[in-house]
Amino acid sequence: MGNPSPPRPPGRGEPLRLRRISPRRGWKFAPAFWTTASVISLAVNLILLAVLLSLGRQLFAIKKVVEQQVLGGLYQNFIWMDQAHIKTTIPVSTQVKAQFDLPLNTHTVVVLTEDTTLANARVARLTTGGLSIENAPATIVLPAGTRLPVALDLIVPVDQMIPVQLNVEVDIPLNQTELHQPFVGLQEVVRPYYRLMKELPDTWGEAICGPHPSVLCAWAFRYTPDDTP
Repeated sequence: MGNPSPPRPPGRGEPLRLRRISPRRGWKFAPAFWTTASVISLAVNLILLAVLLSLGRQLFAIKKVVEQQVLGGLYQNFIWMDQAHIKTTIPVSTQVKAQFDLPLNTHTVVVLTEDTTLANARVARLTTGGLSIENAPATIVLPAGTRLPVALDLIVPVDQMIPVQLNVEVDIPLNQTELHQPFVGLQEVVRPYYRLMKELPDTWGEAICGPHPSVLCAWAFRYTPDDTP
């Protein structure tokens, strides 16, 4: 056998024939696979986004409760407790012992409540008709209602129980008592956490746009810094 002759180049009149290479069969499934994977990924992302938004609303609601009702309530009530007053009325019913000497030196007028007989009295001078009596013993009767001026100069001992019945009004400001320092200490304990919660955002708009949102961001999220969620 001789050596094979090399292929002849095509002549001018013969068409050029190209060999067709068929693609592999595995490549036929690639577009469908990537399309399906993209759809699934998009669906999963949408679900995760919805879950994230829902959880965010729940977290914002919990944050609001903790800030305003738990920490804020404790902090404000500690302030009110420190500023409070104890106001009440205390009824007093007791007996007070009075024991002392009362000096009495005064002039007064006494009124006789009944007829009083003065025996062995002396009449300095009595003139009646043609009769005149001087320096004579006599018995004198002073009728009831007679007013007699009296000079009193004596020591009156006092020793007795005096009943006392009264209502005592009490108004005690707590910030002037020993409770002031504990109330201030409780405020200092709660204040950092209360301020920390207060600085956290209350809505997605505040979280994304910040405390000073731009017009576009505020319009997109319908958010203003003064909005209360």
